[in-house]
Amino acid sequence: MKKILFNDKFHLTEAVLNGQKTMTRRIVPIDLHNSTDWRAVESGDYIAVETRDGDFIDIRDCGNYSVGEVVAIAQSYSQIEDYICHKDGYSEVMVLKQSSGWNNKMFVRAELMPHHIRITDIKVERMQDISDEDCLKEGVGCAAMPFGYYVKGIELKKPYYESDTGFTWTHKPFKSPREAFAVLIDKVSGKGTWENNPWVFVYSFELID
Repeated sequence: MKKILFNDKFHLTEAVLNGQKTMTRRIVPIDLHNSTDWRAVESGDYIAVETRDGDFIDIRDCGNYSVGEVVAIAQSYSQIEDYICHKDGYSEVMVLKQSSGWNNKMFVRAELMPHHIRITDIKVERMQDISDEDCLKEGVGCAAMPFGYYVKGIELKKPYYESDTGFTWTHKPFKSPREAFAVLIDKVSGKGTWENNPWVFVYSFELID
């Protein structure tokens, strides 16, 4: 079984586990960019690119995950200590405390994870092709007062004062879901990601446990 990592700093793992986030974008690897000229050919649900040899491949088959695949949500062992103790006993917890995965979920074993998603759809598009609806599926939230969009973990250095309501906020709402997502993806994938507008695999998924 494979695992998938979501950013904890911006509460994206939390968003997956509470059902708010049901989609994720992963940048197409550079070597895949270089192996094709990206002359996309679309026919119905078929999306292909032409290789240097003149062959066509479905680009969706080049990602890390496939439709129907069940994937473990990576969490550090310290985050799921109670689950491991209940399932495998305290002795297993003591062993895992000595491992790199205790505080770093990059090094955890997928079979030990308590939560999983199932990939329900895959598409390929440019980063900036994202719709407002998909931004919300990516974990962008909507605030009622003051109205706008936000991302957990992205706070202002100084409190934001809303004169109409008289309230002070640590999060100033973005004007649109796309504006919020553009800031989020630059935080998660590196400054300039949104502006560079790379090709991305778009994975839709459902939480199954």
